[in-house]
Amino acid sequence: ISAIYIEEAMSTELVPGDVVIIPVNGMIMPCDAVLIHGTCIVNESMLTGESVPVTKTSLPSLGEEAARRYNMEEHKRYTLFCGTHVIQTRFYTGELVKAVVVRTGFSTEKGHLVRSILYPKPTDFKLYRDAYLFLLCLVGVAGIGFIYTIVLSIMNKVPAKTIIIESLDIITITVPPALPAAMTAGIVYAQRRLKRVGIFCISPQRINMCGQLNLVCFDKTGTLTEDGLDLWGIQRIEDGSFSPPESEAAKESLVNSAFVACMATCHSLTKIEGELSGDPLDLKMFSATGWILEEPTEEETALHNPIMPTVVRPPKHAIPEASQSNPLTQNMIGIVRQFPFSSALQRMSVVVRRLGERHMDAYLKGAPEIVANLCKQHTVPQSFTETLETYTRQGFRVIALAHRQLESKLSWHKVQSLSRDLIETNMEFLGLIIMQNKIKQETAGVLCELRKANIRTLMVTGDNMLTAISVARDCGMVRAHEKVIIADAVPPKDFQSASITWHYTENPLTHPCFSRLYHFAVSGRAFAVITEHFPHLVQKLVLRATVFARMAPDQKTQLVEVLQSIDYTVGMCGDGANDCGALKRAHSGISLSELEASVASPFTSSTSNISCVPNLIREGRAALITSFCVFKFMALYSIIQYLSVTLLYSVNTTFSLILTLHSTLCCLSHTE
Repeated sequence: ISAIYIEEAMSTELVPGDVVIIPVNGMIMPCDAVLIHGTCIVNESMLTGESVPVTKTSLPSLGEEAARRYNMEEHKRYTLFCGTHVIQTRFYTGELVKAVVVRTGFSTEKGHLVRSILYPKPTDFKLYRDAYLFLLCLVGVAGIGFIYTIVLSIMNKVPAKTIIIESLDIITITVPPALPAAMTAGIVYAQRRLKRVGIFCISPQRINMCGQLNLVCFDKTGTLTEDGLDLWGIQRIEDGSFSPPESEAAKESLVNSAFVACMATCHSLTKIEGELSGDPLDLKMFSATGWILEEPTEEETALHNPIMPTVVRPPKHAIPEASQSNPLTQNMIGIVRQFPFSSALQRMSVVVRRLGERHMDAYLKGAPEIVANLCKQHTVPQSFTETLETYTRQGFRVIALAHRQLESKLSWHKVQSLSRDLIETNMEFLGLIIMQNKIKQETAGVLCELRKANIRTLMVTGDNMLTAISVARDCGMVRAHEKVIIADAVPPKDFQSASITWHYTENPLTHPCFSRLYHFAVSGRAFAVITEHFPHLVQKLVLRATVFARMAPDQKTQLVEVLQSIDYTVGMCGDGANDCGALKRAHSGISLSELEASVASPFTSSTSNISCVPNLIREGRAALITSFCVFKFMALYSIIQYLSVTLLYSVNTTFSLILTLHSTLCCLSHTE
């Protein structure tokens, strides 16, 4: 079909299977749709809480991945979610950016979020349970008084109207109708005070639950530590071993190196209105090279192959003089294909071609342990583990880089259909990028305050284990004289059953007075293995665990559920990125992000540090005490009134009986 019929329709008329065209200037998605042609840059902060633009590519049409059935979880990087903002599209002359509708209405990701807000999970709060039981007891007592009053009134031949009024009066006195309103008073005033200190609440009933928090989980990056990362230095590989650390990557001598080429290309940055935008780590890494990123325009794509790449190049002053004479060797590198960063895989990669060369190159960036496993072992220095441990102990965030030269027979179009696993294998290790992440000024003081209040604190992060332990020590979550034991678990393999190993991060103290001063540290992989193969140990482990590293978003939620199962009242504090599930699942979720993702959390703080946590607990305790006092007063008031009325009615009835009996006796005496 040469001609395409395009029709404008209301978003309410969309149904799964419809093909929609994404306009050039972007749009807010009215449904979940999978991209089948073109590329989009999307702001998903409404769902993830992270304002970093995400690049969405079209669903593969060839290869092994194209043969698999579409799955929302597996194919997130190809899916445009409802409510997210498409900032701009990458289109080519004569081509349209198209997507197929897969879900609409409350079935979408945004629909699930809205539904969880409209119909939240009921809060199982002991105060409310006890209040309902007490009211039932009062109803039972009122029922006894009601029957007793009716019986006595009938015996005394009281008029029916009086019987109804007096009997119902006992019920209304015994069961106080103003109790719910009175118990809400403390919550209303607490909510007002929280608003004054910049804490906003969308679920007021949770304020009382904050008064009972005895454990708070904290995200690390952006919560306990600063958002921004600073490049501390780089450490390259030379002759199979690490060279001395270097503080700068933008050196003239490094322009032609694979290390700098990897830093300049292996990222998900894009230009929006002329400004570079993307992940803060990628921005820091790219700016450290001093290179320039250029994206294709509509006019350029009209003259070239439709798959026009993004190009990076060093500034002219950084190009050696020998290279400046020949424009073909000016180190321009085109990014042919990008495999976006995956939190599950803990890495990202790109396929590039340097101008003038026939072969393509693959560059990989990710967690050092993951990257090292994907590299040829002889290219990984023998001191890799020791070097990595040295940096992570000091609290640095370490990123590893790797490179691989692809076969020259691979064509531009064939690369577009290759699977990620075929690209990310047999790599050559290039070195390490060391990033510094500073602890926020308020963190240590707040954690000390919580410890004095006997509130347990945990760290739940996606970062490296030793980095997380170092930050836990620096902020006081793990004190200097306390030891950390790393719990590592291996899944069953080659007829060997799953196993757990325990080892100290440093030499343990053998003095008996330190026997109980220890903390467990668990990685996401070990947590998954222990949950599956050693379920009886999970609850015992989390009782003493303080650091949870390399945790995936769903594992954070799972951890909160485990803590709740052992009768902890759990609070969760995060910056909204990858924490939404845990924020919603916790008894009290506190988001430090004011973006749209804050709707996933009952509480949102306008202050981007954890000083809001003690304020929230303090107001929660005040509201809880107020609720207790109001409940006691209303209950006691009702009981006293009930006893007074019942006693008075009984006395009146008894007195009436005595008078009646006296009159009868007098009449009998007079008759005699």
